[in-house]
Amino acid sequence: MTKKLSILGSTGSIGENTLLVADNLGEQIDILYLSANRNVERLIEQAQKYYPKTVAIVDEEAGKKVTGALNGQIEVLTGREGLLELAGRDDVDIVMNGLVGSAGMEPTLRSVEAGVDVALSNKESLVMAGSIINEAKQKSGAKIFPVDSEHSAIWQCLAGEDMADVRKIILTGSGGPFRTKNVETFINITPKEALNHPNWDMGNKITIDSATMMNKGLEVIETYWLFGLKADEIDIVVHPQSIIHSMVEFADRSIKAQLGVPDMKIPIQYALTYPRHSAAQWEELDFIKTGQLTFEAPDLEKFPCIKLAYEALRAGGSTPAVLNVANEQAVYNFLDGEIKFTEIPVIIEKACAEHHYIAKPTLEDLLELEIWATDFVNAYN
Repeated sequence: MTKKLSILGSTGSIGENTLLVADNLGEQIDILYLSANRNVERLIEQAQKYYPKTVAIVDEEAGKKVTGALNGQIEVLTGREGLLELAGRDDVDIVMNGLVGSAGMEPTLRSVEAGVDVALSNKESLVMAGSIINEAKQKSGAKIFPVDSEHSAIWQCLAGEDMADVRKIILTGSGGPFRTKNVETFINITPKEALNHPNWDMGNKITIDSATMMNKGLEVIETYWLFGLKADEIDIVVHPQSIIHSMVEFADRSIKAQLGVPDMKIPIQYALTYPRHSAAQWEELDFIKTGQLTFEAPDLEKFPCIKLAYEALRAGGSTPAVLNVANEQAVYNFLDGEIKFTEIPVIIEKACAEHHYIAKPTLEDLLELEIWATDFVNAYN
């Protein structure tokens, strides 16, 4: 059976890997829709190769170039509204949301409201709007298939299990490039250093999140919304080799883990072919070559973003959304050389403390908070 697929963020890291998976799956996948932010040349190349029904590009000026290049053969939507329209189309079987940051929240909601299953790489969707998205899922019957390697691992470990038997979830993380670095030198960390992840090849934003370990904090919040566990039932363990992608401990103290090489194509393909583990020629895990698997506790002095994420989850309401947006803008400001690496958690903590707390935010509330938090971070000096 052929699955009809829409890829949001097709020119980014997740999108490009999804296209490689689609190539591997051949006739099992029919690509109907592609979207990009502003990467004109790559979107045109993709459209000319896969010939989707429609493409969307958020940058309206870039959209003119796409329209000209495709010469009326493929529908072109532009602007934020074009992206949202594409996300809400219900003539596909599954949407891959590979968008970066808070920009992915509303498209996830549109897809779920349309009753379409979502392969979700954009963890910010659930961090910001987990309650709203889960309510929409219940109404429409849509499902969310996690694409993050950690949440895909948990999902696989829970197959056939009763959630009543789950004692805790153990998220693993590499510790990033600064795991062994002296915390007193963190103030001098450059964007170039922070973008040098030891194991994973990812986009800039998530790579910086891995360097601060905010990525792991956001994953704790995403785990809460995906699997329904409380904050104190979700642990983080640093695992520098990135071979065990996460674990589930059960009431009898047995533990299931999912292992594999650090390659995003594996969880992407599982999300698209669930419940099958379809054949692929990706790199195999060689235990002999890997040698030791090691584990350690996360250092909260070095990586205070983890603590901030747990606090936001426990606070609930609008706090996780503010945490997410403040982090996102702080990361971009760090990449632009406007703030120091060590200022990222300081800014996030201030934003969470000073925002107007809303116990049950609506979508409109979240969009307003996104503007507020962005402005708050940009005003920091």
